[in-house]
Amino acid sequence: MESAGEYDYIIVGAGTAGCVLANRLTQNKNVEVLLIEAGARDDYLWIHIPVGYLHCIGNPRTDWLFNTEPDPGLGGRALIYPRGKVLGGSSSINGMIYMRGQKQDYDRWAEACGDDSWRWEQVLPLFKKSEDHYRGASELHGAGGEWRVEKQRLSWKILDAFRDAAAEVGIHKVDDFNTGDNAGSSYFEVNQRRGIRLNTSKAFLKPAAQRQNLTIMTGCHVERLLIEQSDKGPVCRGVQFTGGGKAYTASARRETLLAAGAIGSPHILQLSGIGEGGHLQRHGVQPLVELPGVGENLQDHLQLRMVYKVQGVKTLNTSAASWFGKMKIGIEYALTRSGPMSMAPSQLGAFAKSSPQQATPDLQYHVQPLSLEKFGDPLHGFPAFTASVCNLRPTARGHVRLSTHDSYAPPKITPNYLSTIEDRQTAAAALSLTRRIVAAPALARYQPQEFKPGPHYRTEEELAEAAGLIGTTIFHPVGTCKMGKRDDPLAVVDSQLRVRGVGRLRVVDASIMPFITSGNTNSPTLMIAEKAAELLKAAHA
Repeated sequence: MESAGEYDYIIVGAGTAGCVLANRLTQNKNVEVLLIEAGARDDYLWIHIPVGYLHCIGNPRTDWLFNTEPDPGLGGRALIYPRGKVLGGSSSINGMIYMRGQKQDYDRWAEACGDDSWRWEQVLPLFKKSEDHYRGASELHGAGGEWRVEKQRLSWKILDAFRDAAAEVGIHKVDDFNTGDNAGSSYFEVNQRRGIRLNTSKAFLKPAAQRQNLTIMTGCHVERLLIEQSDKGPVCRGVQFTGGGKAYTASARRETLLAAGAIGSPHILQLSGIGEGGHLQRHGVQPLVELPGVGENLQDHLQLRMVYKVQGVKTLNTSAASWFGKMKIGIEYALTRSGPMSMAPSQLGAFAKSSPQQATPDLQYHVQPLSLEKFGDPLHGFPAFTASVCNLRPTARGHVRLSTHDSYAPPKITPNYLSTIEDRQTAAAALSLTRRIVAAPALARYQPQEFKPGPHYRTEEELAEAAGLIGTTIFHPVGTCKMGKRDDPLAVVDSQLRVRGVGRLRVVDASIMPFITSGNTNSPTLMIAEKAAELLKAAHA
């Protein structure tokens, strides 16, 4: 086994959080950083064309190719569970939507971990620090940062009509989802630069890669953390990994930073002997640190994709139905960087309440001028739109656990969708609200007809059943190394993201969220990395 050297910091994972950490930490010329990524460089053309996510998800060049366990809440179906395996991580294959969540999300985090520095007012400057918003600097937005936020470069009459219909049932129109109150409807803002995807590799890692104090190793698979006993208890000394047919170890003088994501980080901790002891032993791993919360508390947004046939209006189903149509779309993108090839997977958004009792919106819509049976299938042969709605605050909790002690074997991912009464009730209410919107006068001219799940589902029980048939992940797993107070038995890290019971080890990614944010999770993960970089600089000043 060869030594890959000694560094001040080792970052495991060059995804959203890892790229930000690498940039911020290497701004100090006296700090040496090793960044380890299992995937390849982000030089695959389809990463950078917005619609290219269709070619990246399910592609071993860019995706870990995870699947969930068969889920009773979904009628026994197993789902694909895409996670980015490439520089930029999931920011290289995601929907590019810039979304912070609601003020109450972060206040709730602060209460869960007993640290007011996680409140909205305190994290807002971190969002602004990296932001380069197309409107310029303001009280709520930043300018000049690495993370470009732009308007989308197209609109659709069918989506405008849906927005008008939503307003007719009380979901008002707004200009900005990122004020701390995202109630209302608008076109999503996206992380693009002039119609080209902006991932965190281009935004943060590319400038950092020019610095002499950053070493980037791609195609390297981390097998385990190197945990040693000291006078003060277990300490992480570095990592063991493979790459290019060789086995390596690397040592960290200061800290090892686990940024492998909500699936990868708990998996690596468990492989390293950190987790629930009985579970580890059953899979042939020697327990070193008892932390029963590792891999637990999995939360995700389940999207319910309602499909409506329409008449007399253009949708992508018809625009892309012929080779001539496809060629026209390609030429439009080549000449103007606009049109369907510049589309985020979802263009129009809306946030609403499933019931008046909700203090803040608990439903999010992703509305698309297209329809298909499932991801990866061809578009339907008839004009249609999809109104996808998800429960922003699911009460169900799943888990990520070992399948074997072999680090190359994927873990078992068990989301437990719709496994609580509350989630089933919210799902039924969400489908009912969608029907109210579609029945509003603004959409009547297009004669919408419900295709999925079908109008024969009527009662709350029937609608909950329908939700299980059409529900699928929107790819927002979080929470599997949750942040919490000392007396929280499932807390894996403290409010400074330090792993409990292990020295010189932190987790910095979406897995530390105690509760899922009210919206898309990529930019909140970026904020977590900004926060961690400040904590590290303060700790080692």
